[in-house]
Amino acid sequence: MILSSVLQAIGLFLATNIDDIIILSLFFARGAGERGATARILVGQYLGFIGILGAAVLVALGAGAFLPPEVIPYFGLIPLGLGVWAAWQAWRGDDDDDDAKVEGKKVAVWTVAAVTFANGGDNIGVYVPVFLSVGTAAVIAYCVVFLVLVAVLVGMAKFVATRRPIAEALERWEHIVFPIVLIGLGIFILVSGGAFGL
Repeated sequence: MILSSVLQAIGLFLATNIDDIIILSLFFARGAGERGATARILVGQYLGFIGILGAAVLVALGAGAFLPPEVIPYFGLIPLGLGVWAAWQAWRGDDDDDDAKVEGKKVAVWTVAAVTFANGGDNIGVYVPVFLSVGTAAVIAYCVVFLVLVAVLVGMAKFVATRRPIAEALERWEHIVFPIVLIGLGIFILVSGGAFGL
């Protein structure tokens, strides 16, 4: 029974989080050469994902008033705002000189956590019915497996981002791709969830 829950949890995690590899790779590109960037990305991913799990468990336990389903699409405003800010910085030329490059591309824990949580609306939507259909022991098993796999996901993203051809492409285009991906993600979350009647 537990083994079955573990295998199902692995499949569910992969299905709902594989897109995070791209976003995390961009964070690694943004923090390339920056001391402590990996630790901040890992902590931010964990904080954001714990927020996703907490919200899913609370909703599954009947605390729907805490996080009504119609609120979830508005999480898209978080990556949209961060993407617009990153685009503004790139347009202003904050990355032109070396001092600005170090400061302007610093990867903050809260940024990674916010993007992770905002991108987790679909996770919450998938996890809640699964959590409702299984027992407490299975929910705990799912959560433990998910939390172990977060570290694996971050490791995979770092591996992808540090492959020479990919790293060179990310270094060259990150200042353009990073805001585009965040803005696109924000719009996708808003539109797919029907926010603002879209």
